[in-house]
Amino acid sequence: MADIEEARKQFERIDTDGDGFITAAEFKTALAQGGDWNVTEAVAEAVIRSQDVNGDKLLSFDEFWAHLNK
Repeated sequence: MADIEEARKQFERIDTDGDGFITAAEFKTALAQGGDWNVTEAVAEAVIRSQDVNGDKLLSFDEFWAHLNK
């Protein structure tokens, strides 16, 4: 099981606009900052979609946390 405080820090680092949701664009930027420059917008959207429980095309902290604990 992941540490919820560390997960919150990671989530907030990726959620650059601070609105409480991670968009595909924010996810793509975070991966690029981590050195993965090959991720396209389409790939980022697919990753978000795979973890997006309610289908709003955004990743909430609860969805992020649930994915970490699979």
